[in-house]
Amino acid sequence: MRVAARKIKADDRHGDIALAGSAELAADGGERSESVAAVNKVFAILQALGENSQIGISELSQRLVMSKSTVHRFLQTLKGLGYVAQEEDTDRYRLTIKLFELGSKALESVDLVREADVQMRRLSQLTREAVHLGAFDENSIVYIHKIDADYDLRMQSRIGRRNPLYSTAIGKVLLAWMEPDEARNVLSHVVFRKSTPKTLASAQAVLNILPHVREQGYGEDNEEQEEGLQCIAVPVFERFGRVIAGLSISFPSMRCGADTKAHYVALLKDAGRAISAQLGYHDSQRAVD
Repeated sequence: MRVAARKIKADDRHGDIALAGSAELAADGGERSESVAAVNKVFAILQALGENSQIGISELSQRLVMSKSTVHRFLQTLKGLGYVAQEEDTDRYRLTIKLFELGSKALESVDLVREADVQMRRLSQLTREAVHLGAFDENSIVYIHKIDADYDLRMQSRIGRRNPLYSTAIGKVLLAWMEPDEARNVLSHVVFRKSTPKTLASAQAVLNILPHVREQGYGEDNEEQEEGLQCIAVPVFERFGRVIAGLSISFPSMRCGADTKAHYVALLKDAGRAISAQLGYHDSQRAVD
């Protein structure tokens, strides 16, 4: 009987654990559902604001079938983030320019990839090496377009992959065309890790080379990200002269001597100027020579 009793208690304990686990899963599921519902409400409010130059809480509440308190809470959050402004005289709300800026960035990325693709394919045909387009995001670079090398020995990468600013040719280009204080601030938030013996290991070491990068019109990764692999990159300008991306060729060190590298630099500069011109920038020649 004592054995049976112990077994019953053990089974009860397992049951308690199972019930607790089920409760946790249910709680997680409930939280996820609430989060999705909240996101849906936020975008419903933004959509309604987009359809009206100005609109008040009562009208939003009626149109979206939400309580006034819920509408008010989300509006205050959006206001705090800078996406919504409140008119003092009327207590009505409107969208701010910040959403336009966000949309412009998305459109800019689409235009950038489309315009870059032709030049990237040309570079790929001429060099047979890997060609990448990368942009700045959250203190790193992210590859937004690529064409693989036509060799068995080649760089392994993927669109969406992130790499450090300090050890990549594209990263150095993006930093070099920032204002010095901006580049210094960006690097102050970067954690430096040496991928190879040649990796620059401090913000100051990177800052020291940026004037040279800008002067010569291109950045280099001399086996700083991966041993045996080199990369050259040039800037891509948008219509107002801001660098929005870097265009690069990557290749194994064993496959590229000084003459070949100089040829790649010339090809990249031509391609960078062509893409920049397609994006509306008409002074690229002087900027990268």
